[in-house]
Amino acid sequence: MASRGSAPLRAGGASRGNPARYGAGHVARGRTAALGARREPVAAGWGGAGRRIERDAWIHRNASTRLSGWFGSRRVASAPVKCRASKFYPDNSSILVVGGGGVAIKVTRKLKDMGAWVWMMQRTDSRRQEIENMMAIVVNGDATNKEDVKRVFDEIDDLDAVVTTVGGTPANPLSDSLGNINLIEAAVEKGVKRFILVTSIGTGDSKNAPPPQVYDVLRPVLLEKEKAEKALKEKCKEGGMEFVILRPGGLKTEPETHTAVLTEDTTVCGPINREDMASLVCKCLFAEASKNRVFSAIDMEQLPQDKRGFNVVAM
Repeated sequence: MASRGSAPLRAGGASRGNPARYGAGHVARGRTAALGARREPVAAGWGGAGRRIERDAWIHRNASTRLSGWFGSRRVASAPVKCRASKFYPDNSSILVVGGGGVAIKVTRKLKDMGAWVWMMQRTDSRRQEIENMMAIVVNGDATNKEDVKRVFDEIDDLDAVVTTVGGTPANPLSDSLGNINLIEAAVEKGVKRFILVTSIGTGDSKNAPPPQVYDVLRPVLLEKEKAEKALKEKCKEGGMEFVILRPGGLKTEPETHTAVLTEDTTVCGPINREDMASLVCKCLFAEASKNRVFSAIDMEQLPQDKRGFNVVAM
């Protein structure tokens, strides 16, 4: 597996890998993820001032080189890597987020605000400007294309976690299974610590939670999501990667309420706002208590009083 001090990521193809698209202001602000800069190991451990001091020193030593052109050759792991110890922290962690402009892009924004280095895998460049304005990196690829997925994972030297919200439609649900399974397999091979899979209430053992008419409409998607959940559990058991499966109820585009909760009750169903869902994803990503568990995610305050008698899991 490539070391933390190796060559920086080339984000996409040659034209998108041109460092001229990133200005010196990125270095001045210390947001090295936008430059694709990699970090060196620090004896002080995963988090805290020691990592930040080392990172800033590395930026200072290499900034002029990065701005004048990419250096070195990309190093690729030649064999599967055993997953590393799970504990890591938001500050200075490296996370790949895969998904569209809903929960995924909100997760990206929150992780950047927490100090993480974030790559966002996108099929097109339609959101490139918005993502780069967050100081995150866009890497182009289709999750249903195994070669695309391998290329993206190979280009990120040291990856701590993956978050995927990838999903299709009842008419074309293939990405719910194939796309997510490709990501799962690549993450295990890479030695990723933790994998967050966002599916939906109605998947697997929560089949009876949504109203029958809702389940019937979403059935093609939910069955494919179930395949991805099953694959994640199996691959994590084999490879040692930790997983968290999050099943949101009906997603709404409204301001964050801060009243969304997690539960392991598979009979619960209700709405949740995308901003709140993104916050729960970030909490589970770094919480030891979420390891290898499956949660439904709903907004308690948007449920009728008689539907609130279930156990809530705190993170």
